[in-house]
Amino acid sequence: MAKSKNEVHDTGAESLENALTRTEQYIENNQKSLTVIVLAIIVIVGTFLGYRKLYIAPMEEEAQTQIFAAEQYFEKDSFNLALNGDGNYLGFIDIIDSYSPTKTGNLARYYAGISYRELGEYEEAIDHLKRFSPKDKMIGSVAYGAIADCYVELGKLEEAAKQYVKAAKYGENNFSSPIMLMKAGTVYEELGKFTEAVKAYETIKAEYPKSAEAREIEKFITRANMKL
Repeated sequence: MAKSKNEVHDTGAESLENALTRTEQYIENNQKSLTVIVLAIIVIVGTFLGYRKLYIAPMEEEAQTQIFAAEQYFEKDSFNLALNGDGNYLGFIDIIDSYSPTKTGNLARYYAGISYRELGEYEEAIDHLKRFSPKDKMIGSVAYGAIADCYVELGKLEEAAKQYVKAAKYGENNFSSPIMLMKAGTVYEELGKFTEAVKAYETIKAEYPKSAEAREIEKFITRANMKL
């Protein structure tokens, strides 16, 4: 026999009441444990906020002051001084060591990686660039592309091609993405992977038609297709 609406309502209300009773009973039986858990959460959150405000924030401010000279040397292509300092001001390596938890310390890894690449120390460059955590999509794309450049110099073309494609896809834009795809296509041709090369070139043509790389992309597509 079907239950009446009142019976259904009473059953639902009774179930809810029982659930609330069980919850209240659980809280009452575990009051000490729950209090400890809540206090632990408060302590953890408070410690984290205090760490950020009282420790990291002043360190960040100091790091920003310290990195200025190294950035100036970097802009002048004085990469050794940028990396190691000049005796009066810190270089990127010292800033990484002294201020690693900060955003500036992270940025110093990017600068260090590019500096080592320019000095021909490709393994060191890759190490620093891989440890760099990009916050800006454009800088991230350039960093991954720089890793690929180093792999090319080391003769590791498979890794280079993968990194160029990764760089092109990371924060896709009309400037760096077609550059990275063009480099990827060239490396794929070096590897004899002409299908992948055509795919990279076709992507430039389809997705970045107004880029500088797209102006003469047809001849690269034709060349790769002829080698298939």
